[in-house]
Amino acid sequence: MFSKSAAYYDLLYSFKDYATEAEKVRSLIDTSKQSPACRLLDVACGTGQHLVHLAAYFDAEGLDLDPELLAIAQRRLPNLRFTLADMVDFELGRTFDAIVCLFSSIGYVGTLDRLYLTARNLVRHLEPGGVVLVEPWLTPDAFEPGHVHALLAEAPDLKVARMSSSELRDGFWLLNFHYLVGSPEGIQHFTEQHRLGLFSTDNYLAAFGDAGLRVAYDPVGLSGRGLLIGVKSTV
Repeated sequence: MFSKSAAYYDLLYSFKDYATEAEKVRSLIDTSKQSPACRLLDVACGTGQHLVHLAAYFDAEGLDLDPELLAIAQRRLPNLRFTLADMVDFELGRTFDAIVCLFSSIGYVGTLDRLYLTARNLVRHLEPGGVVLVEPWLTPDAFEPGHVHALLAEAPDLKVARMSSSELRDGFWLLNFHYLVGSPEGIQHFTEQHRLGLFSTDNYLAAFGDAGLRVAYDPVGLSGRGLLIGVKSTV
């Protein structure tokens, strides 16, 4: 997914307030979970920016499908455990008191069937009384055909411009990214295409409810995209 752009990921998202989001996550976990311990799994952890802050409060580890992003996370947090795996079917052989999947990464599961499988898999790795927090991807009614988005970021001797267009194909939201990267060595151009599933809020609630969680939905969440909050029964 981010095979070409991983090196520029943190620069492009340097505007994101990971510390404030992580504090909201910590507070929600503390007020929602009914299990006594503090083991946390960050699913689709990316470069580990949320974990930088969450690891101060939890016995934390990360999991991601993208090896380039995961390598950055491991270098950033060398004392944490990281696993290269798909959120749909990973098997860690251990359970957690909190599992988070943030920054709309859940959209990468692609299909409704895989959303249900993912929900069951997360719950299978959750302790009784544990909590799942999922930040959803945009819903179908938010799709704008042909919408163009641009992002510019810079550091000393480095400029990165990313422009994307959206299209709907076979039920998937396709994001076509074009990158221009300028450095003293010159300017390079490359592209990536990301394919995300389109799920309604009801789809998310049904999938995680079916998996055995008591589910609530916060329409604002951490960054305005909403947040699914699910708690596993202790019975």
